[in-house]
Amino acid sequence: MSTALNRNDSRTIQEIYSDVKKQVSKVIVGQDDLIRQLFICVLCEGHALIEGVPGLGKTLLVRTFSDVLSLDYSRIQFTPDLMPADILGTQFISDSNLEDRQLRFIKGPIFGQMILADEINRATPKTQSALLEAMQEQHVTLFGEKHTLKRPFVVLATQNPLEMEGTYPLPEAQVDRFLFKLCMDYPGKEDLSNILDKTTQVFEADIGNALDADGILDLVPHVLDVPIASHVKELAIQVLLATHPDNEKASDEIKTYVRYGASPRGLLAIVRAAKARALLEGRVHVAQEDIKAMAVPALRHRIILNLKGIAEGISPDWLIGQILGNA
Repeated sequence: MSTALNRNDSRTIQEIYSDVKKQVSKVIVGQDDLIRQLFICVLCEGHALIEGVPGLGKTLLVRTFSDVLSLDYSRIQFTPDLMPADILGTQFISDSNLEDRQLRFIKGPIFGQMILADEINRATPKTQSALLEAMQEQHVTLFGEKHTLKRPFVVLATQNPLEMEGTYPLPEAQVDRFLFKLCMDYPGKEDLSNILDKTTQVFEADIGNALDADGILDLVPHVLDVPIASHVKELAIQVLLATHPDNEKASDEIKTYVRYGASPRGLLAIVRAAKARALLEGRVHVAQEDIKAMAVPALRHRIILNLKGIAEGISPDWLIGQILGNA
């Protein structure tokens, strides 16, 4: 297997990512790990939940990413009064003339390619659930008719920490649809200085297009074709099973603090993301380090703590770290 891509692009996947990162970094300061993980999400045609306090640039990051990848960008600002029709679309009567009246469908913002679900946890669970079918099946059913969404279709949802006012916890079924949950770190001193330079004086970033939709779709089969050895696959399975408190090999920490472990989607997320990471590392096979590197973003939102775990402030990241340390 080769890391060469398609007939129209002589760049390797590492060179493509380097171009993407270079263009995104013209606007976004730091956040190298986050940019890399978002690119892996796109390669996997997966969705990401980005969590961070207000003001870190989550919205700007997603918009910049869509520009660099030449994808149709659509933003949905989630608020408590947002309704499902505001996301999916609605029908209306197209003509006031009684004889010529017809029902026409007006597409909602879900009919894009890179969807920014901004502050998704500020909408009610009913509205949040309007995304379920689109995220899983890449189509929506409205008024008895199925509408296929254009590929690649990626939902990048931002949310503030759940303890902040005016937010609703996401339904577990929807959280499980996200390939990754990513945490946006607070910038350091040097990054804050660079942010000031770009926002408090005249600055206009010249952003170029590093990839397009056809190029992304050409990359997807390369990700799926990356081989994984049986012992590496076994590691991924063991990590997933170790998150379940009723598993015989579960650690004392898991049995004490976890109510439910990660779903089988978590295993699919780890392996698929590990394949993409292997290509970005210049390898043509999945290594154990790829599994371990992708376990935290793929599983942290799929582990449900019990009351004791919540009360003691236990972090799913810490629990996964314990599992990986024993793997």
